Amino acid sequence: MKINRLLTTSTTLIGLIIITIFILVAVLSPLITPYDSYKINLEERLQAPNLRHFCGTDNLGRDIFSRILSGAKISLAVGIIATFLSLFIGFVIGTLGGYIGGKTDKLIIALIDIMLAFPGLLLAIGIAVAIGPGLITLYIALSFVGWAEFARLIRGVVLSVKEQPYIESAKVAGAGNLRIVIKHILPNIFPVIIVVATLRVGSFILSEASLSFLGLGAQPPTPSWGSIVSTGSNFILTAPWFSILPGMAIAIVVIGFNLLGDGLRDIFDPKLIR
Repeated sequence: MKINRLLTTSTTLIGLIIITIFILVAVLSPLITPYDSYKINLEERLQAPNLRHFCGTDNLGRDIFSRILSGAKISLAVGIIATFLSLFIGFVIGTLGGYIGGKTDKLIIALIDIMLAFPGLLLAIGIAVAIGPGLITLYIALSFVGWAEFARLIRGVVLSVKEQPYIESAKVAGAGNLRIVIKHILPNIFPVIIVVATLRVGSFILSEASLSFLGLGAQPPTPSWGSIVSTGSNFILTAPWFSILPGMAIAIVVIGFNLLGDGLRDIFDPKLIR
């Protein structure tokens, strides 16, 4: 029934279609790029969009359309992997706090509050500067910044679920804590995790673009949407397509994840289901 609602809700379906298209582009980019995204051709530098180059060329004569297609793989990978790592850390810490309680929970709450007290992007920039630019840096910085929100949400859900009668029945039956968490608690918080994770992918893609724009992400000549926008900002008056088109790609994919996340939230929220 929930799958049918997912496919019949227009905004959710639009978000799903957008994400599917971008994932296919990222996977098939080595096969579908019309030009080598790394090949320099100074004779064709800063060409406006035309029949040969749909999105024009950059300051080194490289086809921007090809670089956008290649950059999809990097930007989506960073968003998805950073979300997965943040979710894993947040799940472990949030479940420990919510299920064990006591001093452990108080310590975890204090740690979460400290993390959330810092602006996320500024903290990610500080970590990236300390470690040094690169893709691995993006994974570490974004995961370190993002886990606290997951932990706070999961802790709250676990606190609610662990008071249910079937949890007490499982304890009486002799089930261990790990079995209770995996078999009884995880299935009940899984819908919430899916919704929040979907929304977070879009925000992580924006964060990746911001860090790459500042030169702290993927390093040249590796194409990522943020680095393309960063380079194009130097030519915004003479070659506006250089920054605008990859910026539109970022906006579209983030909108897609937000539409899908909002739709999933409406579907899984029991208050909205009659």
